Amino acid sequence: MKKYFLSFLFLMFLTAFASASTLRVGGIVNNEHNNPVEDVHVNILYNGKIIAHTMTTSNGSYFVETPIDNKLDTSKIYVEFQKTTYKTEKKHLTEILSSKNSNGSFVYIGTLNQTLLRAVTPAFWISLIVLVGIFLLISFDVLHRTVASIIGASLLLFVSYTLGTLSENYFVISFDQAIQAIDFNVIFLLMSMMIIVGVMKKTGVFQWLAYKSYALSKGNVFKLATILMFVTAFVSAFLDNVTTMLLLAPVSIEIAIMLDINPFSLLLPEVLASNMGGTATLIGDPPNIMIGSYAHLTFNDFVINLTPVIIIVLIANVFVMKFFFDKEYKKGKIDDVNALLDKLKEEYKITNKVLLKHSLIILGFVIALFVTHGILHMEPSIAAMVGAALILLFSGADITEIMEHEVEWTTLVFFMMLFIIVGAAVQTGFISMIATWVKDLAGNSLVLAIILVIWVSAIASAIVDNIPFTATMLPVVAYLTQTIPHAGNTLWWALALGACLGGNGTLIGASANVVTAGLAERAGYPITFKYFLKIGGPAMIVSVIISMVWLLIGG
Repeated sequence: MKKYFLSFLFLMFLTAFASASTLRVGGIVNNEHNNPVEDVHVNILYNGKIIAHTMTTSNGSYFVETPIDNKLDTSKIYVEFQKTTYKTEKKHLTEILSSKNSNGSFVYIGTLNQTLLRAVTPAFWISLIVLVGIFLLISFDVLHRTVASIIGASLLLFVSYTLGTLSENYFVISFDQAIQAIDFNVIFLLMSMMIIVGVMKKTGVFQWLAYKSYALSKGNVFKLATILMFVTAFVSAFLDNVTTMLLLAPVSIEIAIMLDINPFSLLLPEVLASNMGGTATLIGDPPNIMIGSYAHLTFNDFVINLTPVIIIVLIANVFVMKFFFDKEYKKGKIDDVNALLDKLKEEYKITNKVLLKHSLIILGFVIALFVTHGILHMEPSIAAMVGAALILLFSGADITEIMEHEVEWTTLVFFMMLFIIVGAAVQTGFISMIATWVKDLAGNSLVLAIILVIWVSAIASAIVDNIPFTATMLPVVAYLTQTIPHAGNTLWWALALGACLGGNGTLIGASANVVTAGLAERAGYPITFKYFLKIGGPAMIVSVIISMVWLLIGG
């Protein structure tokens, strides 16, 4: 008896539900830059009461369906949009279509798209203060950049789950949003390339390159400096410029001492060239990796659009270096060049030919994957990970030693924490405000936008580390690219050229600069901020002017 009674109740429920009318509401929520806004609370109100609730998806869309009374007064239906750091909007649902079913019920379908405007909340100021504070701590070397970034990211999350729990106006970023903000394509790419370089350095190939450079110069020091610049630029185009300088700088210092010249005359041209060469490819410099990942640009895109102008920039800076160091180059004359070459040949030779052969084959395979990854729809990090796996397999290297001594975990952690800090700035609207300011200043002028992006990027990157600055500028350039007619990818190239070449402006402008200064100081030749600025500043200005003209003429 109980079984039949429950069946009767279920049939009565289905009949009642089938005869009820239905309200379906959907739409898209964007911000003022026409970008989708996710996780917006969407409330459907009828007679002032919430009758349905949903949230927007990652593309800003929402849809809700709810049963209602047959007699619907459409003048009393409102849709409310709520999200922290945005102004709450409540709009009357005017566009409603209705149709009658065979059972007498109605289906009401409404559409409402909404643009949300930013609200300056305490969360905005918290993210801004942390972002600026971290930049200052890193720029003035108050704290190690990884320590500073960990403090910043943890502080943002701590505030969100303490003060933010008491009031949503203090909620900066959620843990899930923080994880989503980390670009693991960048993290895995850097980690894998560090493993590949860590194994290859055991072959002595990088020291051998320095020896061959001097052999090619045949005792001409200016020619040697020029060759070293091009070798450094070429290697930095495929390997991290910090790693390149770590390998080449000690050898260059030793050669300079043998020639009885100031090591700066070789070191500074090299480090400036490393930052130039790193600009030419997707994997050459961290800002390019970040830009490529964010804008979905391929290895070939970077090579085709940036390598030609970088070659011009490199040639121009050869003469800039001759202007500053010509006296040193003329001093470095060796009476018996052949004797010195014999000594260098013996000291800087390939130590493991079998490992070098395997490494070069694997590196060539990885570079081939980089070139074709756009066709294969493969992330660059996958290509690098495959190469790292193969080189570990065939080299027999001690994985513990490689992971402990060759992988720069402090750098990788810095990246992850930085992504969270910048992600918080995006969530609270600071990046959006920068984009609005730059857009208002540039208007619809692509010429003005190119000039603004490349010079602001260069000057800022000379003052602060170009990695956090690039992370901050990514969404800004994305917005400008979408809104300025015929922009194409030009503004991405302006950002890459400005951020990478701007790093040459000061000692703290690029990580390779700091590493090289440390190696020189250890050898007894400290590089001061003022001295680096004297050489790097003019080099940066010449480089950016050439790059700006190249972009303006459509290069």
